[in-house]
Amino acid sequence: MFSQKHIGSLYKDLEFNGSYIIYKDVKIELGPKAFFIDGELSNEEVSKYKYVYNSIVEASKHLTQGSESSPMVLYIAPWVYWIDNPDDPEIRLSDRVGGSPIGLEILCEWLKFQGLSEHPENVILASNRGQTMGSKGNFTMFRINGDGICSENITFGNYCNIDLVYPLNPELNREKRGSAIVQAQLIFSNGDKVVARNSHFISRLNLGPFWGSKRTLFDSCHFEMTDDALNGSAVYLNCTFDFYSSKPFYRTDGTGSVFLNCDIQAYTRGNQYFEKANGPVTVIDTRFSAKDLSYIGWRDIPDKEARYYQYNVSLNNNPIVISKNDAFATVDMTDKNILNAYRFEHDNKVVYNTYNLLRGNDDWDPMGVMSIVEKVENESGKNYSNIPTQLIVKPTQQTLETGKDSLLLETIVNRFGNFEIKNENVYWDIASEYKSLVALKPQENGACLVMPTNNNNETKEVVIRAFTDSGLEAASVLYIAPSFIDPPAFKKFPKISKAKDGKLQVVYDLDMTFEDKSLISWYRCHDDQGNHPIEIAVSRFSKPMKTYQLSAGDIGYYIMARVSPKHIRCDAGLPQTTIFKKVISAKDIMNQSHVLIPNMENMSGKYQPEIRPGFWSLDSYAPSDTQEYNWEADNSRDPWYYGEGINGAAGTKGFVQNTKGARLRYTPVGDVFGDMKISFTAIPSKTAGQGFSSARAQYMDVGIKMDIRNMNGYALRLIRTTKYSDATDFVIMKYENGNATPISESVSASCFRPNCKIIVEVKNNKLIVHAENTNEYFSAHENDEVVKVVDMQAEITPNKFGGLSFQHTGTVRSGATLIKDLKIEWL
Repeated sequence: MFSQKHIGSLYKDLEFNGSYIIYKDVKIELGPKAFFIDGELSNEEVSKYKYVYNSIVEASKHLTQGSESSPMVLYIAPWVYWIDNPDDPEIRLSDRVGGSPIGLEILCEWLKFQGLSEHPENVILASNRGQTMGSKGNFTMFRINGDGICSENITFGNYCNIDLVYPLNPELNREKRGSAIVQAQLIFSNGDKVVARNSHFISRLNLGPFWGSKRTLFDSCHFEMTDDALNGSAVYLNCTFDFYSSKPFYRTDGTGSVFLNCDIQAYTRGNQYFEKANGPVTVIDTRFSAKDLSYIGWRDIPDKEARYYQYNVSLNNNPIVISKNDAFATVDMTDKNILNAYRFEHDNKVVYNTYNLLRGNDDWDPMGVMSIVEKVENESGKNYSNIPTQLIVKPTQQTLETGKDSLLLETIVNRFGNFEIKNENVYWDIASEYKSLVALKPQENGACLVMPTNNNNETKEVVIRAFTDSGLEAASVLYIAPSFIDPPAFKKFPKISKAKDGKLQVVYDLDMTFEDKSLISWYRCHDDQGNHPIEIAVSRFSKPMKTYQLSAGDIGYYIMARVSPKHIRCDAGLPQTTIFKKVISAKDIMNQSHVLIPNMENMSGKYQPEIRPGFWSLDSYAPSDTQEYNWEADNSRDPWYYGEGINGAAGTKGFVQNTKGARLRYTPVGDVFGDMKISFTAIPSKTAGQGFSSARAQYMDVGIKMDIRNMNGYALRLIRTTKYSDATDFVIMKYENGNATPISESVSASCFRPNCKIIVEVKNNKLIVHAENTNEYFSAHENDEVVKVVDMQAEITPNKFGGLSFQHTGTVRSGATLIKDLKIEWL
């Protein structure tokens, strides 16, 4: 044992005396609820003392359940404490199906991590694993179950993608596992009354500071992250943030998250947003600093019913309105009583009303401002401690038909933390241009009865706004249709005839005066009775597809059209079918057989697994080289859709994956094919050059010279790897019986982002790839390791095949890639 006090090499204002410590002249007795942890102590030294450890992991095995009045406290000396052994080569796996691998699980009520330094960067709780980097799944350092979790003067860091630099003892420095930004998480929590003070939360993608906690306060904390990172139901007070990407929240939950007196350094270029999905955010007395920002918004495209709140926000010392391009979404709280829910002034000082926000039903007051709030209430006679922060209208969207439907809009008023308040006055209004379309009948309970009164022919969008005396707002977006009438009858039933230039046309006459918006689908059938129909083309966007361009794939088939009569004032009626009287022959085909430019706007996106010459085959498929990630293809729904993408693909229409594993394959008509060329434009939802959601074998293969039935041939693979978070690897692959192997070195490129032009071509025994992006964009790479233009080739063994295939193994929506401007040439 130490015969006298021990002062470690990293101590400041700290000494260890065996059964107690002294920190900043305060004596702290060690005991069942007070452990001392010092990583500098040897195993031999700590074995001599009860309640003394050199490891967080070992200390966690001996915890005593704490309480609000008597918490379990870990007094932690400066050091780097590895929660998961960074030198262990074993890949971390989850103990739950579909779950995240966990570094350390703790079940303890009222547990406090107390760093024994004023500088949280001196007391680091560390891990360095993430998705595909030392872990299969989104590695998470802690899962802590219990109320009252607290940290003070602590850094929680996942150093998977960033270097750990520890100036107090450089021997504890550690390089990151890799530069590619992967999901590397910190803390799952299920507790209430969670507080972090003067603590740092360091990672990049999926930061995860106490994800899942209920009432949560971050006081004077610092955060570093990219996307999908922050706690979506917390109060951030006097905090600082480094935003390294454009969407630090995936979404917020319940009453959302609040920023009070915060400083945000944004390293994003172009547009900075708060969230990727939806949920409330409130920003008060918050200052952005940035060099390359042009716009700050809540979301890239806010929902029309969404409302966010702000007060006194600036960018580089200039006042701004968040989402100024979508002004409906922002409620400026200046001169509104709702501001008192968050901050007020007393004795010429700003008081942040965390008591109102966090009190719940048990008067929790982690910042100790309750007495000030009550004093101001007594002096003013106004409410400062029970002010709601959220007004909800349900439903938020609905379609109503005039003369048939009505709708009761109901409201919920919540205090922060999802505590409902009853009997709050709610008012309703609509803009003047909507007043002829609906009648509003407010109810005594805060609800509103909506009666549609649209006497026009077109369905109209109407936004109905609810608001309170304090300034809370909410909205519902309703689509008000006129009274629908029966679908029109056919005056002449549909009939297919030949048109010019190798086209068929369907001719019919409807008994109506409205513009025709009938739904028309075209099929290839085995006989003139319409047996075994396969859908090949469809109407979209209320534009009847009355003509169909014949191609070589139609030879030997009967063409059928199905017409469902429709106009703007009715639903689609019962379909009528017609079949062209003759089987299609080669003499009916007028277009070039060696060039195919598919009309993707009218191309069917339905599940169609059959492989036939001249047919597109659409399905979902899980390739063997992705099976370690335990997913299955879902063919219960259509694998592709034609329409707009999201995020980077927003505002553009094309063919988009609708299921993970979506395949799109084409088998040409013929037996022997020579050289071949494929060109298209790819518009990934991801905008930073990474292309896909993660490096979990997520790729897109563009197959050329393919035997579609047996999946033999060649392909260009675009794949996200662990090398970079802002680049994609291009690799030439050889397919043999569905199994793909690389036949070229990979080329890392930054161009796979919206508007990437790609050409894949076979000339003799060479497969040649060219890819570039015609948009200007910033790339952090100024060396030859990551290129902006891809030019690569590989020698191949010529074959006689001519098939095309797209195979996408990434996630859908925010991980999808929109395909347009597709052209296939057989040379």
